[in-house]
Amino acid sequence: MHKLNFSYLRNQEFQLHRLGTFQCCGLKSAHMAEYITVSTCSLNQWALDFEGNRDRILQSILKAKSDGSMLRVGPELEITGYGCLDHFLEMDTYEQSWEMYATIISNEETYGLILDIGMPILHKNKRYNCRLISYNGKILMIRPKLFLANDGNYREMRYFTPWVKTQYVEDYILPRIIRDITGQTVVSFGDMVISTNDTFIGFETCEEMFTPQSPHISLSLDGVEIITNSSGSHHELRKLNTRLSLIQEATRKCGGIYLYANQKGCDGDRLYYDGSSMIIVNGEILKQGEQFSIADVEVLTATINLNDVRAYRSVISHGIQSINAPKYKRINAPIDMTTRTGSPTPVTDIKLYRPEEEIAFGPACWLWDYLRRCKGSGFFLPLSGGIDSCATAVIVHSMCVFVANEIQKDNRQVIADLKTVLKEDAIPTSAEAIASQIFHTAYMGTSNSSNETKKRAADLATKIGSYHVSFNIDNVISAIVSLFEITTGRKPIYKIFGGTDIENLALQNIQARSRMVLSYLFAQMLPLVRNKANKGGLLVLGSANVDEQLRGYLTKYDCSSADLNPIGGISKNDLIKFIKWSVSNFNIPVLEEFITATPTAELEPITEEYVQTDESDMGFTYDELSVMGRLRKIEKCGPYTMFIKLLTIWKDRKTPEEIATKVNSFFFYYAVNRHKQTVSTPSYHAEQYSPDDNRFDLRPFLINPMFTLSRKRIEKYLNQIE
Repeated sequence: MHKLNFSYLRNQEFQLHRLGTFQCCGLKSAHMAEYITVSTCSLNQWALDFEGNRDRILQSILKAKSDGSMLRVGPELEITGYGCLDHFLEMDTYEQSWEMYATIISNEETYGLILDIGMPILHKNKRYNCRLISYNGKILMIRPKLFLANDGNYREMRYFTPWVKTQYVEDYILPRIIRDITGQTVVSFGDMVISTNDTFIGFETCEEMFTPQSPHISLSLDGVEIITNSSGSHHELRKLNTRLSLIQEATRKCGGIYLYANQKGCDGDRLYYDGSSMIIVNGEILKQGEQFSIADVEVLTATINLNDVRAYRSVISHGIQSINAPKYKRINAPIDMTTRTGSPTPVTDIKLYRPEEEIAFGPACWLWDYLRRCKGSGFFLPLSGGIDSCATAVIVHSMCVFVANEIQKDNRQVIADLKTVLKEDAIPTSAEAIASQIFHTAYMGTSNSSNETKKRAADLATKIGSYHVSFNIDNVISAIVSLFEITTGRKPIYKIFGGTDIENLALQNIQARSRMVLSYLFAQMLPLVRNKANKGGLLVLGSANVDEQLRGYLTKYDCSSADLNPIGGISKNDLIKFIKWSVSNFNIPVLEEFITATPTAELEPITEEYVQTDESDMGFTYDELSVMGRLRKIEKCGPYTMFIKLLTIWKDRKTPEEIATKVNSFFFYYAVNRHKQTVSTPSYHAEQYSPDDNRFDLRPFLINPMFTLSRKRIEKYLNQIE
């Protein structure tokens, strides 16, 4: 007698369940299937754009309905837009949310499927981030968010109260505008689930999935087969893989259908919400939405056999643990959501971009949303011939590629937006032709500039199609210096000619700040020069990378002071990788010259003995700044803790004394330049170690730069080593 391999048999049975058949002893019989079709979506919502947000919600509902879906899930706070910030404290926000929700729920075209819609709600004078679940014009329940996102870029507890009473439900009295439509006065408010005739539906909201005791675990153990997660999750380089792993894990252990909906686009701030909505069953992805797109509405629909979930959960441990699991109140919805016929959606492969691709696509989509929604007429960029302004220019080129591709697809929304930007009906169709209308670049040289940087800037502008001007600003600099000399009797001179450090820095800052003034002059006047006076001014782009901002290696109110900075949250190393990728992927050979050129500000005179370089000026390599920046912010290191960690990280590269010098210098310059972050240009958030003072990196801007106690501890450690 052969010993039976039960694990093998169970695995074979599960695979046959997925195929919809059961085979035994050579016989094949029909598997009793219960097919359900469900939809999730990514919407490009805009903070406080109530009617626009409503229209995109309706469009997604109608698309899901036309796909045969019985459940439509939308992003977090989709009626208001996620990023309303302190507008969530205003009563107008809540009243107008109900007004928009009323127009949705009263629209009979939305009947026939369960709707999961997100908006803020005031309950007992407390503000909650909620999901409203409805069917055929009736609200079934309201589910508030249990755990709020309250670190990094998020301050949800500033606006909302968490519903910490899990599995607790109470009554909510509906506002008059809804009572008149639905005929309902009271609905259940709290942590509960929907019970239909053939399945159970539970709910998670964004942050809850990331918590140690995520609701999806207890929901699954209590028999919930479909879990929705409505999210407002932003893009960071290399972040999507973490999010994907967590979402897959949500059903890999417990089984079930997981519908993840995420906002996408720039809704009015530094963040870009990167979509990637998903439908996952038993840990496997059936549908994954686009991470970067300028289309406003994307709906993902899949058909699933519910018996696949039931078969997956037929393990002893699941049954035993479910006995002691929390029990949720069921809200009965007498709806048949399944059919006996259907075609199940197959598993798909995960799509992940490399960091250089994320840089190409994320900031480009962010710029397009900002341009079209502020009714701007284009961008102006000081193009220095260095790699930072080069990277910014290529990101704008990528934006033009996105727009051109959507025009080829006859995307009506993008075509209408481009017409608004151009303020004319005739539209260009190639990326270069679009750039020639909306992208303006300028090389502002001085006697300290080289012919090489001037030529690189002109060649790049020609290749990507920007309207380019080149001029010398020495006469402007001379006029300012002369004014100072006439007023004070002293003429500042560069250090290499015998001047002091203060004079040397002042002369560099005059050039940098003059470029900022000229940038805004040309941004306002170039449309007039081009006979486009009725089209308004241009948005000025800055191009200081995250490492330079962290070190403070920029002049306050120089040409890094602009309207927007697409690369302010991106490291120099990642920008170099992005430019290398762009050489072939965007077919711009001239980018090779930017990669091999030595980074320099070109603010000091070039002599046979001296050429100014960025890394020499800063006292750090970009590699060093990247490592130290991550330790400071992500690993939350002060000077002494950073020193101890770097002893291991750099043990084969530097002596303890050299590491101590680097750490002391890093924190000194970080502290004395911290004030610059209070006025830094709003930047695309792409890195966890961003020093952005406005939302993300909340630290004082007046700090003792000596960090005296930390220095003493480091010195004591060095003495012990000796």
